[in-house]
Parts: sequence; structure tokens; C-alpha cells
Amino acid sequence: MTDPGATYYAAFVALSIFTLKAVNEEVTEPYMDEPFHVPQAQAYCAGDYWKRDPKITTPPGLYVLSLVLRKVFMLKCNLAMLRITPLLSLLVLPIVMTRLLCYHQRVRPPLSLLTPTTEAVVLASFPIAWFFGFLYYTEVPSLVFVVVTVVAASQRRHWLAALLGAVSCTFRQNNIVWVLYAYASSQLMYLRFRRVPESAKMKARLHDPDALVASSGDVLKLLWSLFYVIPDILPAFIPYALVLAGFGAFVIWNGGIVLGDKSNHVPAFHIPQVYYFVAFSTIIGWPALLLGQDGARALVQEVWTRMFGSRRNAIVTVVASLIMGVTVRKLTIHHPFLLSDNRHYTFYVWRRIFLLHPSVPYLLIPGYIACAWAWFIRIGRDQTLLQNLLVPLFVLPTLIPTPLLEPRYFLIPYILLRAQVVDVPLWAALVEGLWYGAINGGTMYVFLHKERAGVGRFMW
Repeated sequence: MTDPGATYYAAFVALSIFTLKAVNEEVTEPYMDEPFHVPQAQAYCAGDYWKRDPKITTPPGLYVLSLVLRKVFMLKCNLAMLRITPLLSLLVLPIVMTRLLCYHQRVRPPLSLLTPTTEAVVLASFPIAWFFGFLYYTEVPSLVFVVVTVVAASQRRHWLAALLGAVSCTFRQNNIVWVLYAYASSQLMYLRFRRVPESAKMKARLHDPDALVASSGDVLKLLWSLFYVIPDILPAFIPYALVLAGFGAFVIWNGGIVLGDKSNHVPAFHIPQVYYFVAFSTIIGWPALLLGQDGARALVQEVWTRMFGSRRNAIVTVVASLIMGVTVRKLTIHHPFLLSDNRHYTFYVWRRIFLLHPSVPYLLIPGYIACAWAWFIRIGRDQTLLQNLLVPLFVLPTLIPTPLLEPRYFLIPYILLRAQVVDVPLWAALVEGLWYGAINGGTMYVFLHKERAGVGRFMW
């Protein structure tokens, strides 16, 4: 069956342009974070590169990109034209997502750039990415540059990947983590499929068994074997090391990662943030989880087996639940922004679920474990143990320091996680697209047409 991705992409482009037109007609003044970003971009358009709003916490990549597009397309620097920057990034997203999906599926991408796959178009419609493709925010350009960094690294074009990764950090500082992920992901694939002479196999091969058959004993063997393969993967790290050194110099010069308003962005030790990410990914990505080739029943049975299928598994689940309970008790953060701003989904989730009863955060713990196992099983169909653990490992330094429950922080980790599910049938991808579309349609309708006096517009 021919993939109708090109047709869906044309519809995606048309719908996105129509949506931006509607946003510009209804939201004629900068909204939420736009009052900070828009004047800064306009200062760049006027040639004033030294003016900076102290409330802005991110580097100037968004404004530089707008400046480049202004020069190329002769655009004005008003609000409507500036919003074209994230829109164009959104329109590029299916194209680069096609390359990322084909990398994980180990198939050749389409010959034409303008024929993305249906699954890539669906992932570009992911609610967080799609919504912020119409506001002057950094989210979508940041995502695009992270994805192209991973794709370039997968093609062993490491100097290009490092350059693109450095550019991605000009949109969001913590993208440095995903630059290192791009390197690690490419090297794991290289180590998995390289040819090793028989005489060197015992020493030079990484012990990295298939994810779904690996045991706890394999972890120690894996860590030990890492020492033997480091010399082989070290040369490819050189360009990334330069980016890492530059980032370190920036942190020293700036006195921290955050630019501008540091008082409202103090790092914290927020372990439950990882639990929220797992739950969010499952709620949003349930079609990819449940509608695989083996079906929902097989997945549920496998999750149950891994949690309670033996005495050992049950003990591990109980111990993990107790440890997670302690982290929920000691490390849950009731951020003042979360409690006071009723213009976001998270306000109502927190009020109506987490604060419903003191026991609720603890009752959710088995659900977090089940969801984590479900993702482990789904992305482990055709991956090694270390490949399976790579996104979770890199999620930790990006989410744990963030005290605020904010779905935008989940955007890049979710896309990189979801891209590793390699056996989603076309019909299931279409179901996923309909699910995303329902969320997008409802959220955008309320944002545009249900503004509340004295409160503002509801959004992610």
C-alpha cells in the first residue's frame, strides 16, 4: 500500500496556513510570552543587537532566525510576520521527522524532500508542537534543530551535527543535552552494526543485548564492556566536545545556564517531573502504544508479567513503588505559577487530580510504573538495551532540574521517544493523527474564541 504522506502533508500545510491566519485575526496583540519575544525581535530588525529584556531567559536564536527570514523573504517585523518564523519551522518538521523515523526503522527515506511519510506528518501534528507553531515562541524551531542534529549524527556527519546542535542551543540552552544524545545514539547504532574481526570480538564488542531479553546482570556486563569500545567511538566525539566546551564557557561567563530572569528559574531536584512525563507521554501517545502489530492485549499482558509475573518481579515493583513514594512525599513541588495561572491545562490537572485527595499522588505510582514498562516494551521491539535506555537517561538532566510542571518541556523528549516506536501500522498512525487533531482543534478553538474577561486565553 502506497503511503499517502504527500497528500496529508499538503493538507497539513494548508491547514497550518489557515490556522495562522485565524490566530493573527483574533490575537492581534502579543500574548503570554510574546510581549517579551516580539520587542526583542523588533530590536534586532532595527539593528540594535545589544538591547535585551532582562525577563528573557533564552538565547537569541529565535530572533536571529527571524532576521534571516526577513532578509530572504523581505518580511516586516510586525507581530503577524514574526509568527511566520515558527510556522515555517512547523512546515519543515514533517520533512525532518521523516528522516528521523526512517533512521529508527532502518529504511530508506523518500527520494523527494516534499514527500514526507504519513507518520511524520502525524508526529508534526503533536499538540504541543502544532499549537506553538502559531505563536512567536522558541519551541518549534528548537525542536527542528534538535531533530536535524540527530539525523545528521545518524548519517555520521558529525561536524555538521555538532554545528546544528550548537545552533539548537541558541533557542534553548538545555538542548546541549540533546546534542550529546545525538552523538550517543549514532555511536550505539554504529557499534551495533559495525564489523569486528573475530580475533577482536571478545574485547572490542559492546555487550548490549536485545532490550526485551536483557536481564539485570547484563547491565554490569554492559558497563564493563564500555571501556573497551571507547577508543573506537572517541574520534567522532571531537566536534561535540568543542560544542560542549563552548557551552561550558558560556555557563561560566553567565554564572549559570539561565539568562535574564534567574529568580523565577532556579533549578530544583524535582524527580516527580519524570513521572509526569511518563504519564503525559502515555495519555498523548496511547495510539502508538496500544495499536501496534501485537495489539493492546499482548502489551497489557507483558506489562503485567514484568510487574507481577514472578515473585522477584513483584518484589522489585513494590520496592520501586516505595522509593517513588518517598520521592513524591519529599520532592513534589507546588510551584506558585502552577497554582495561580488558570489559563493552562496543568492548572486544572493539578487542582482536580493531584489535589483531589492527599492519597492521589501515591495511588498514581503503579500507573507510572506500568506506563514506563509499556514504553520500554514498545520501543524495545528492535533495539538493544542501551538504545532503549538512552532517551530515559537523557531525560533526567533535562526534566529533574525544572521545578514547574510545564508540557512544553516534554516536547523534545516525547518526539525522540515516540520516533523509536517502529511498528505502527498506517491505520494506527491515522488514529493517532485523529487523536492529535481532536486535541488541537479543541485547544485552538477555545484559545481563539473563548477568551475570558480578566483572565485571558486558555492554552497549553
